[in-house]
Amino acid sequence: MRELLREAAKVKAAITVDMEQNAFKELTLEIFQSVLAESEFRDGPHAAIALQAYLRDSERDVRELITWARGHGRRVGVRLVKGAYWDSEIAWAQQKGWPIPVYLEKAETDASYERLSRILLEARDVIDAAFGSHNLRSLAHAITTAKRLGIPAHGYEIQMLYGMAEPVRRAIIASGQRVRVYLPVGELLPGISYLIRRLMENTSNTSFLRQTYADRKDISRLIQPPTGIERPSRPDPTHGWSEGGDRREFRNEPLIDFSRRENRERFGQSLQKVREEFDRQAGRRIDGQTLASPNPSNPAEIIGRVRIATSSDVESAIESAARFFPHWRRQAASERAQFLFAAAEIMRQRGWELAAWEVFEAGKSWREADADVAEAIDYLEYYGREMLHLALPRETQQLQSESNIYLYEPRGLAAIIAPWNFPLAILTGMTAAALVTGNCALVKPAEQSPIMAVRLLEILRDAGLPANACQLLQGGGEIGASLVRSPRIHLIAFTGSREVGLEILQQAYTHRAGEDHVKRVVCEMGGKNAVIVDSDADMDEAIIHVIDSAFGYQGQKCSAASRLILVEEIYERFLARLIEATKSLQIGPPEDPRNTVGPLIDAEAKARVLQYIQVGKIEASCALEMTAPSEGFFVGPVIFRDVDPQSRIAQEEIFGPVLAVIKAANFDDALAIANQSLFALTGGVFSRSPAHIEKARQEFRVGNLYINRSITGAVVERQPFGGLKLSGIGSKAGGPDYLLQFLEPRTISENTLRHGFVPPDNVRPK
Repeated sequence: MRELLREAAKVKAAITVDMEQNAFKELTLEIFQSVLAESEFRDGPHAAIALQAYLRDSERDVRELITWARGHGRRVGVRLVKGAYWDSEIAWAQQKGWPIPVYLEKAETDASYERLSRILLEARDVIDAAFGSHNLRSLAHAITTAKRLGIPAHGYEIQMLYGMAEPVRRAIIASGQRVRVYLPVGELLPGISYLIRRLMENTSNTSFLRQTYADRKDISRLIQPPTGIERPSRPDPTHGWSEGGDRREFRNEPLIDFSRRENRERFGQSLQKVREEFDRQAGRRIDGQTLASPNPSNPAEIIGRVRIATSSDVESAIESAARFFPHWRRQAASERAQFLFAAAEIMRQRGWELAAWEVFEAGKSWREADADVAEAIDYLEYYGREMLHLALPRETQQLQSESNIYLYEPRGLAAIIAPWNFPLAILTGMTAAALVTGNCALVKPAEQSPIMAVRLLEILRDAGLPANACQLLQGGGEIGASLVRSPRIHLIAFTGSREVGLEILQQAYTHRAGEDHVKRVVCEMGGKNAVIVDSDADMDEAIIHVIDSAFGYQGQKCSAASRLILVEEIYERFLARLIEATKSLQIGPPEDPRNTVGPLIDAEAKARVLQYIQVGKIEASCALEMTAPSEGFFVGPVIFRDVDPQSRIAQEEIFGPVLAVIKAANFDDALAIANQSLFALTGGVFSRSPAHIEKARQEFRVGNLYINRSITGAVVERQPFGGLKLSGIGSKAGGPDYLLQFLEPRTISENTLRHGFVPPDNVRPK
């Protein structure tokens, strides 16, 4: 912003900051005001900012800007527009479960435009108002309001797009008004996309221009004062039991909108509160051997300690669970589901604190930590509802004098072996699935995230879950191995690396003395995920999502993009832009929200990733290696170019911020390269070709295929998650089949005929 203002001052130009998505509005306003408040820019250049009338809080923004300008004695320009992202803002808000920020009726936006026009003109002492519109009513209102306030025709301006509504523009000029004509300047493709957006706006059914020129509606009706009935921004998101006793339909837990100042401030307070808890945690006396949980950004900072379970603890837990299982199995499914719903509500109330713990223990950014908590809540709510359906016995066929019932029952004792990269969500999902289906859970979390497991167990206890239904066993891999080998374990739910997963499968299916069943294994392993960028892809969109998919949470997601396959036609152009965009990422402790890239989870992970980087420098060309802080387990993003599709960095799971860029001759070649992997978890395609998109649907063999969006961040029920090949076995987490893996089906048939007598309930007309 400073560079642009300095250049504008040098060439004696004015500069207007446009307003795009609502998510950037508050930040844009703050930067605009803070930079203009600096002494260097107090006297120039002339600067303006665009504000959008379709936003519900625009009046507040306008009044705050006026107050700021008067307080700083600084004239600023305001370009008032209706807004260009109406459909998108509604869709984005609905996807996230947030209040819709725009007015839902065109008349409401028009009325807002007129209110804001008056407010801006009344602030003539500090505001230079400009009205960007092609709506004759809106422009006439601004002109007549200015006249009534005694503002001369040159005291404000009308702004219109070149070539749009030319008769209106000529008429306004003829009446003595000041008119600025604007048009896009620059490269052809971005300019065309800009013009298309303007054409779509002005040819929509509600557009004044369309109704005037194409529909030829009565002008006297079109210039009537705008009126509209306010509609709620979104349905009531209340969770809980309805009056009839049935659960309301499942809705995903909304994420925190960090574009709002109050949410950023509240999360900052939560981080401070959790940090103060470290000392109290460190001062607790724990009997036995302990496991420390360090902050990966600052390993010297211990955020908490837990007691390591002994082999006798494991045996005792198995014995307690085995004794309790018959009681837990008999518990009504509705009662078990209620424990999950109660836990979800507690988790919802403690969500800010839980996310703050994740920032410190797992090194997640604010958004990543919040998303993990929201996903955990979703699992509790979704699996609870799914079990209510599965618990209902189903009659297979209706026959006279015979009853045939199909039903499910729990398997027994479930070993839950969870990873550290989603320390609450995955742990909660697997545990909730085991519990709600009537199994007793023995939970072994990852050594790197023991405190998040403690938080989950606290929530389950506060929700009233019986102690023996779910027991926590903290420690190393030997605990998981003991559970896997135990003949009294019926079910193993594992998420983690391929190597550990394959070992679990081998051990679980090895029959041991005293084992009267075959273990069931739900095993989700890794990925070596590819994103294809086609020659006609929207590069602006693709770059944002590739960076998010590859470097979000430092590439420590099994769904992360580690291979980028570019069609030869755009290879150099896209790669150059990707490198420059990646350079803008800041690396540092995630408690500072300015940092996009945080630490890896521990020293072992850092050493492994650094070793792969050295391998990559031998196998390919290093196009970018960003410097990372020396303290903590930081590794900066690394991009390799001209990568052989069969090389180690293109085939082996690295689990870090390392991206291998591969050149493909064409789209078919790109698909073939993408499928050359032992893994098949997630994949992505950026293309505007319907034929290529359809081909990817048919031939890109992955469990979760994403088209023109990020390949991470699967949402419960919306995108059930799980892979093919060596990425795992079992039904998808967060999907309608997942709970079936924790259940055993039974069929019960009864002959109801008694010595020739057919009970009345079994008599049916022929």
